[in-house]
Amino acid sequence: MDEIIARLGLALAIGLLVGLERGWQERNAPDRSRTAGIRTFGISGLLGGVLAALAQAFNTPSMLVAGFLGFTVVLAWYKAREAVHDEDFSVTGVVAGLAVFALGALAVAGDYRAAAAGGAALAAVLASRELLHGLLRRLTWVELRSALILAVMTTVVLPLLPDRTVDPWGGFNPREVWIFTVLIAAISYAGYVAVRVFGPTRGLLVSAVTGAVVSSTAVTVALARSATAVSGVSSLAGAACLAALVSIVRVMVIVLMLEPAVAVGAAPVALTAASVFAVGGLFLLSRVGDRKVAEAPMRNPFELGPLLVFAAFFAVASVLSALLAGFVGSSGVLAVSVVSALFDVDIAVLSALRLAKDVASTQVATLAVLLALAVNAIGRLGLAMISGPFRFSAPLLVVTAIAFVFGIAGLTLGAAF
Repeated sequence: MDEIIARLGLALAIGLLVGLERGWQERNAPDRSRTAGIRTFGISGLLGGVLAALAQAFNTPSMLVAGFLGFTVVLAWYKAREAVHDEDFSVTGVVAGLAVFALGALAVAGDYRAAAAGGAALAAVLASRELLHGLLRRLTWVELRSALILAVMTTVVLPLLPDRTVDPWGGFNPREVWIFTVLIAAISYAGYVAVRVFGPTRGLLVSAVTGAVVSSTAVTVALARSATAVSGVSSLAGAACLAALVSIVRVMVIVLMLEPAVAVGAAPVALTAASVFAVGGLFLLSRVGDRKVAEAPMRNPFELGPLLVFAAFFAVASVLSALLAGFVGSSGVLAVSVVSALFDVDIAVLSALRLAKDVASTQVATLAVLLALAVNAIGRLGLAMISGPFRFSAPLLVVTAIAFVFGIAGLTLGAAF
């Protein structure tokens, strides 16, 4: 009996919560001008709970079904009259009322925790009307298409891919490759959203840091090109250092999510190098110089073409890693990690992590991750020298060299202990 009372109380609370939001939205409407307010929604939730309890007591599920249908007819009829009077075509109130009734029934006859969560989510969605409509007005077709691509990638393509290796060397697992591809795109999309929210024109720091979430190499090249048109480039070099910092942190987050043991092994060296880039970047940014930077073009990371290219490179790197590891052992994994990092640090890191459980040991995978970060830093520095003046690449060269020295020192100390 006590449990039924508590569950009925939850059903009532769900209705009152949703009714509170509905009542607040229509707080300026005259009395008795609306079909449902806080009391009606509260009673609707309680009614659903009572009918569910009766259906259980008499072992007659049809009682709940009939009650739900009758409630739907009554609520829809009153809402139709209100819509005609107000010339309103919104059906949100009807759907909300039906959801409250159903959640009240679920609170009594089903999982009360799911009912409570559903009630809170329903109230939150109803209260987010202005926010959601504002997002829709700001949403571009490219971003909408990206959301659709992500949905297809995760709910349609992923379940169809085999979760096993399909090559003779045991390196290419289609589902793993696709999961990693979506993971990288999702992390990169966070940077894209940050730029959309804050705007790339709010300063050098925001542009460089958020852009580096997508590609630190692209940010560095953009900064190097901007350095050709200004006299003071210390701040631009500092921004490039911070982009390198973000790249290291992003890689370590991915490693921590996929292989915590490898992350623990690589953390001392990677975080030491990241600290050097942070200190060097902040020092260079603090110097007097031209702080303007050209807006770095950011492509939507859910563009299908680049995603497929990434997946193809990752698949090739996975196969090569397995092939070389089978013939020459762990050194093959390290070789592939170095070569892959020249193209993309994510491909190199993911290839190393993938073999951490199969062919290579955790120590070898850790070394492969660190080599990938090192080679990518060298490649980024080389592109900076090619794309910009020496006065831009020189400070970046110094900070990168210091980061290498401290990183090697950390690796040596770690091996000693």
